[in-house]
Amino acid sequence: MMDTSAEQIHNSKINATPQKGKDERLYIDLDVCSTGQCKDCVIKCSYYYHQQGNGNNGIISVAELATYSIVCRRCEEPHCVNSCPVDALEQQKDKTKLLMRHNMRCISCRSCSHACPYGTIYPENVPLLAHNCDFCLDRRDKKNEPLCITSCPHGALSLKKADAELAPNTFLVGDNIIVHCTHWEWEKA
Repeated sequence: MMDTSAEQIHNSKINATPQKGKDERLYIDLDVCSTGQCKDCVIKCSYYYHQQGNGNNGIISVAELATYSIVCRRCEEPHCVNSCPVDALEQQKDKTKLLMRHNMRCISCRSCSHACPYGTIYPENVPLLAHNCDFCLDRRDKKNEPLCITSCPHGALSLKKADAELAPNTFLVGDNIIVHCTHWEWEKA
């Protein structure tokens, strides 16, 4: 069974060693998302439990997952974790040191975002609602699906084959996401 984005973020179920494959994966360009072109994310979502207009949008959890996987510097002493007044943010103890946000504890105060010295926790990615994305795996053959891709006015989303050679600053995240991000390079940090 496939884990949704929320399960991967909040239950630490992300595959830390994703493999290339012939499947298409959701591609998100975090550089486009972080330029400030969008005052609010206007992407629509066709996930069954999302009713349009209530602010619940699955792509927000995908951006959060991608940010924690690629942009986060995985500090030895994580200020973001230490600043949370309700212990909602946790750094995994394994070798990945991936951040995990416990959504049922999070009060969306954004203390973690303000405490991060590198600005890698975007305040808009710390929502009060539990956003969820199922990657439209069961709806991709339907017209205008995935809806997030067809409704993004800035072209930040698409489907890309996971077996192709990855462009510079493009990474596999888990088993369902390909992320482009040029904020910093692991090798030079």
